[in-house]
Amino acid sequence: MRVELQNIRKHFGEVRANDDISLIFEPGKIYGLLGENGAGKSTLMKILSGFQKPDGGKIILDGKARRFDSPADALAAGVGMLYQEPLDMPPFLVLENYLLGQRRGFAVNARQAAKDLRELGKKYGFDIQPEEHIRDLSLGERQQLELLRLLAGGAQLLILDEPTTGISTEQKVLLFDSMRKLAKDEGKTLILVSHKLDEVQDLCSQVFVLRKGKLVGEAKLPCPNELLVNLMFEKLPPRRERASREQKQVALELKDAVVATPRLELQPLNLTVYAGEVFGLAGLEGSGQEILLKACAGLLPIRSGSMQLGHQPLDQLDYHAARAGGISYMAAGRVEEGLVAGLTLTEHMALVDQEAGFFVDWAGSRARTKERVQHFQVVGTSESTVEQLSGGNQQRFLFAMLPSSLKLILLEHPTRGLDIRSTDWIWQQLDERRKDGTAILFISADLDEVVERSDRIAVFSGGRMSRVVDAAKTNAEELGHLIGGEQ
Repeated sequence: MRVELQNIRKHFGEVRANDDISLIFEPGKIYGLLGENGAGKSTLMKILSGFQKPDGGKIILDGKARRFDSPADALAAGVGMLYQEPLDMPPFLVLENYLLGQRRGFAVNARQAAKDLRELGKKYGFDIQPEEHIRDLSLGERQQLELLRLLAGGAQLLILDEPTTGISTEQKVLLFDSMRKLAKDEGKTLILVSHKLDEVQDLCSQVFVLRKGKLVGEAKLPCPNELLVNLMFEKLPPRRERASREQKQVALELKDAVVATPRLELQPLNLTVYAGEVFGLAGLEGSGQEILLKACAGLLPIRSGSMQLGHQPLDQLDYHAARAGGISYMAAGRVEEGLVAGLTLTEHMALVDQEAGFFVDWAGSRARTKERVQHFQVVGTSESTVEQLSGGNQQRFLFAMLPSSLKLILLEHPTRGLDIRSTDWIWQQLDERRKDGTAILFISADLDEVVERSDRIAVFSGGRMSRVVDAAKTNAEELGHLIGGEQ
């Protein structure tokens, strides 16, 4: 299917997300769509996939102009999109989610549908079990299910928005193999929206670059990364070196701490994190590092052992007590766990206002929101809803909502979906926190980020913390071997 976008325009108040963009996508190819956060990439793809309506312009499929009123309309026409946040129903089973939106008539043959799902998953190397609950799947597995659902729905053009952020290396290899097979063997058209230039160079034959809502260039691949960076940013600010800090005061200490979920029980944990230290957690997805973060945030109970924040015991910790004690947790699921769909940025700021009384000071909340939006360089306004922000700007706003004084920040994939400039800027903000003695405990699927940003790294495998290494004395390749269980 040949897809053409003609003069697409989309405004959100004063923000011109898409400003007269025209593109052509031919069948059997993988295209890259690049641009910094807020450049308009996700908005353009949401318009193509029926999630949003354009203010002007045309979508043309195989020479015929089409109008989509919903993602279901787009999928019926052969256009499907895998969003940064999978569009699934966590309380439902995998099979029930697979059936969502499929036109199967009034009666559903669940046994046949489960068989179809297993066969389709096997075709692309995905191990999907129909009887599992969505809430028990990793982000990578949820993406695999969503991809299979789109293919079962007849998608000929597949859009993948930042598909590798937060998934394991093994899942990324599976995903890339599937993408190549879909394009080369099945003649489908794929569009990869990404900030990771190495992935775009590896997969795509052509790339389009957006900046501030406009199409500013395109290139055949492979090409020098410097060309793509210059198109994306015009000018990239110089990188600041992170100063090492002497660590003396204990911020967090776990002694023989046991935490468990229905899927995994962590073996007794002994861990010390110092004030002002950046401590990375590395391991395959589902190895236990996410469980540790949730326990430190008061979202999972400690069955035995002890945990202390400084000299304060936290054995009976709950989430509200953790926040009151100076702990903040930022989950990977921005809209699912961090933000509230439908609320404006001002309303979010009012929710986290620690000095709020019985009545809401809307003028004060609005003023604080404008100040935070400007300081954290969020592309949006105080009256924007969170859905109107790009994924990267949602992440920036989550940082903007953090309290000013904290003892411990827990971060799950803190730079997920962020471009190079935004990633450096976020870590500069975290470095300022370190100078005030805030400890940072974080997870990232990007091993280069873990090595580069951490002081020390704990390696997890199968629910066991196997070792703690000095980040200055290792590299991403060695860390990958350690995660794999090598000595």
